[in-house]
Amino acid sequence: MVQITSALPIAKMVGSNRVVLGTGIVHVTGDAKLPPADEKELRRKLVQKALDALQSNEKQ
Repeated sequence: MVQITSALPIAKMVGSNRVVLGTGIVHVTGDAKLPPADEKELRRKLVQKALDALQSNEKQ
């Protein structure tokens, strides 16, 4: 399992072994300040990073 979060210490505390750092507390997988096209690209990159972490045998 991969957890996307902006609270890395909490993810480690609960035992997540694969963590992708999100962009912020309120918008973990996005940025409301970005234009829609840029935010979509940011979200795609975060999801791709999480999928890559799932395929990895190493801890992130």
